[in-house]
Amino acid sequence: MNIRNTHQDYGLVSRLLHWISAVWVFGLFCLGVWMVTLDYYSSWCHDAPAIHKSMGVLLMGLILLRLIWRWMNPQPTLLNTPNPLMQRFVHWLHAFLYGLILMIGLSGYLISTAEGQDLAVFDWFSLPVMMAKDGQADLAGLVHQTLAYGLMGLLVLHIAGALKHHFWDKDVTLKRMLWTTKGESCEN
Repeated sequence: MNIRNTHQDYGLVSRLLHWISAVWVFGLFCLGVWMVTLDYYSSWCHDAPAIHKSMGVLLMGLILLRLIWRWMNPQPTLLNTPNPLMQRFVHWLHAFLYGLILMIGLSGYLISTAEGQDLAVFDWFSLPVMMAKDGQADLAGLVHQTLAYGLMGLLVLHIAGALKHHFWDKDVTLKRMLWTTKGESCEN
């Protein structure tokens, strides 16, 4: 398996970045949904948000690395998508997924720094406050939650598309992101 992408297949780095990001995003979503149910007296009341914030900042770094890697590598051709309009839709859907993740991260940063305190990341480093205004936490919180649920909806669409390719179209779109497709035709 190649480390870099080719026009026929995803490389090892793209696959690893994809699946690490996927698990990370889903884990952060589940942690976020769970932590808002905690009451003040829960032993996790302060630790869960700190973990969520730190992991969110690290995810933003991973997503930026992933975007750089994507920019430096060819993208495998879309299979069973001869319609140019559908090709553009798929391209913009992926761009929108990246954008949503970054906007969720930015809104999380704005929630975390709304009271004028730097955002500590696992006591490794801190992100400084860029702005803190009245009502910032509430507005950013609403945006953060809305975008997170929207992202989950788009990820369901993304997964449905991958499964459609695998079971309906019977092409190797899903396999290209799971394991090597060596010996299998990517033209199907």
